[in-house]
Amino acid sequence: MAHDAGSEGYRLLVCAPFGRDAESVAELLRDESYDTVICRDVPAVAGELGDLAGAVLITEEALPDDLDILRLSLEKEPPWSDVPFIMLKAPRSGRAPYSPRSMQLLDLVRNTVVLERPLGKASLVSAISAAMRARQKQFEMRDRIDELANSESRLRLATAAANIGIWDFYPASAVLRWDERCKAMFGLPVDAPVSYEGSFLAGIHPDDRERADAAVMSALEPGGDGLFDIEYRTIGIEDGIERWIAARGSAVFENGIATRFIGTVIDISARKRADAALAASEAALREESLALEILNRTGERVAAELDLDTLVQAVIDAGRELTGAEFGAFFYNRIDDAGESYQLYSLSGASMEAFANFPMPRNTAVFGPTFGGEGPVRSGDIRKDARYGHSAPYHGMPKGHLEVVSYLAVPVISRSTEVMGGLFFGHAQPDQFDARAERLALGLAAHAAIAIENARLIQTAQRLNQTLEQKVIERTEALEMEMASRARAEAALRQSQKMEAVGQLTGGIAHDFNNMLTGVIGGIDIVKRRLASGRIDDLDRFMDSASASAQRAAALTARLLAFSRRQSLDPRPTDVNALIRSLEDLLMRTINENIRLQIIPADGDPYAIVDGNQLENAILNLTINARDAMPEGGLLTVEVGTVDLDAAYADSGVDIKAGRYVTVAISDTGVGMSAELVDKVFEPFFTTKPIGQGTGLGLSMVYGFARQSDGQVRIHSKPGQGTSVKLFLPASGHASENAAASQALIQEGRGQTVLVVEDDPSVRILVREVLEELGYAAVEAGDGAEAIPVLQSTRILDLMISDVGLPGMNGRQLAEIAREHRPTLPILFVTGYAENAAIRAGFLGTNMDMITKPFALDMLAAKIHDMMD
Repeated sequence: MAHDAGSEGYRLLVCAPFGRDAESVAELLRDESYDTVICRDVPAVAGELGDLAGAVLITEEALPDDLDILRLSLEKEPPWSDVPFIMLKAPRSGRAPYSPRSMQLLDLVRNTVVLERPLGKASLVSAISAAMRARQKQFEMRDRIDELANSESRLRLATAAANIGIWDFYPASAVLRWDERCKAMFGLPVDAPVSYEGSFLAGIHPDDRERADAAVMSALEPGGDGLFDIEYRTIGIEDGIERWIAARGSAVFENGIATRFIGTVIDISARKRADAALAASEAALREESLALEILNRTGERVAAELDLDTLVQAVIDAGRELTGAEFGAFFYNRIDDAGESYQLYSLSGASMEAFANFPMPRNTAVFGPTFGGEGPVRSGDIRKDARYGHSAPYHGMPKGHLEVVSYLAVPVISRSTEVMGGLFFGHAQPDQFDARAERLALGLAAHAAIAIENARLIQTAQRLNQTLEQKVIERTEALEMEMASRARAEAALRQSQKMEAVGQLTGGIAHDFNNMLTGVIGGIDIVKRRLASGRIDDLDRFMDSASASAQRAAALTARLLAFSRRQSLDPRPTDVNALIRSLEDLLMRTINENIRLQIIPADGDPYAIVDGNQLENAILNLTINARDAMPEGGLLTVEVGTVDLDAAYADSGVDIKAGRYVTVAISDTGVGMSAELVDKVFEPFFTTKPIGQGTGLGLSMVYGFARQSDGQVRIHSKPGQGTSVKLFLPASGHASENAAASQALIQEGRGQTVLVVEDDPSVRILVREVLEELGYAAVEAGDGAEAIPVLQSTRILDLMISDVGLPGMNGRQLAEIAREHRPTLPILFVTGYAENAAIRAGFLGTNMDMITKPFALDMLAAKIHDMMD
């Protein structure tokens, strides 16, 4: 709650000289709207005292040995001023609760509240708020005193000036004259006759009558000074109103005898009421200061107490002192199923034996509101309370019970709204507990609730610590079992998904390969039948058909390897702009006449690290898809660009590394696809084309090629607007050092010796025949074990051709052994599928190259010639 600052007493003086304590406290209190002034030491505090000072917050370590400067400053304060001090005391482990310096301050400043550190913000702000309110009450009291003095002064001046309340008495004749104001003070109308006995003495309060008469007689006594100055009460003769009157006069003497007695009267009822109110206010202030001290002392004690017996006893003792009760008790709230089980826990002002023979309280109309947390119950005489005496068997207090007339009970409620129990106070006399006592008891109950709850929590924590390790072990074992169970379920799910994918893949391959093998086997069978019958005309047509089917099978295999990311790649820095320009004629022949081709090169001719041949295949595949998506014609755009992907984008789950990439986007204005179709386009054998017009491996091959090249592919499509597929390929800062050389004419060998290592006899025979046709001498080996003796021999070898996937020792391992014996021997690897050979740059060594199955014979011959050259 924000502090409301007044025009006086609004400053909070903070004296905490060590570290940043003062600044930290000042900053905390400014957040609560307190006007804080930081004082570096006690003399600075003394200098700041005055009407603007509301309270002083000082740490124990800030107190010097000598407090004379502070004493002199406090002595200069007016009598009504009593500046509140709040001292933050450091925890002490010895017997003495306070240091000598602290005791000096407590002796000097009685209005001091002591708070032990550490303490929470709420406790500090609460103490400061109470001190500031007490200071404001001091200023209010000063104003009331000043106002009363001014009122009396004005009254005296008005009375002297107007001669108000004049009386005139002649003793000899007993004639008494009063003016109208004087008559009014005795409750008489203006025209009422007056006399000494019938009006003056009759109108004075019986308790003051004799004293007033004696004062008159003394003033009239011969030889006296004749002065009359007295205050007395009147009771209006007709109106019955009690008034306080101040009478002042003097006697006129002639020859020693009083002949006239004249004076004035003043109605001082207001002043008397003010004096009474001031006295009551001072008494109330003393009581409030004492109550605040008791509350703070009790709160400090119970906050640091962990023993419930000691804690509760301190609360009950403080409650008796605050409320003026003869005895007090704390009952625990232990409600059973019937709602009637309360246990006496602590007693003050009486012995526990006083309750030994009596049952515990029950859920009656008197006790129920307390144990139910409904609120306090206060009665000046509980025996006359409408809720009292209705419960059997006693219908009130049992015989021999402590006499309880005045009754006060408040619930003790925790922060979680649990009713822990109740504080009960009693007195044998009626009307002993007022609203103030009830308010103090409620404040004490709040202290008790927090302290009891804290003690319970600490005791619970101590019990829990004893079994925490065992619970951790049990929970860990349970989590490990759960993780193992989840891992088994995930493995089973992955296996199921894997088998489903394998089934789909196998079915698609079987369908396409059966078609292709039909063309190959059928063509060869026809050629064999015609050769057997001597018919050799028109054989080329069947051989070409078989060859075309075999080439289709080879292309399907390449697509499968690309999809599985197991194709053999030869990534090199490639000028993507130049590659696209070289494909322009091929792309124009691929698309229909009603489709316009637009090529947009990138600025600066960017290079990408990529296998150029595979990139050409990917672009051609995407172009064919775009062509088929535009049966009515449209625009086909091939655009090259560059992009930088930062770490934030790469970490967002896009499955691509941060860095610079060259992009190739193939976009069409065709029919487009829905979001559901876009989610499936990279699945194997998924196609949107009619049956027989597509294998469903085109986009799968493109995706596998991009991922195998450390890149990515993205597709965007909207029905009726078209599709755009963009390849992201790692960028290179320079061109390839091995620029593609122009193809030389194939030359035949000159009898050089070639070691052929191939486990497949048909392939080995084919390679041997090609070598012999080209003029090379071939040495055959079925595996690495057969090849090693040849390599270890002194026989001249000019080249080794080895399959990668050999049984036992693979081709790469055989190459290492070959280099041990023949360091400069050229080695040509042949592979159909080899995981370790998928990326050539990481597989091939010096003077090594690779050719992929299936291959054309002229391609093999060109590779052999290049290796021999």
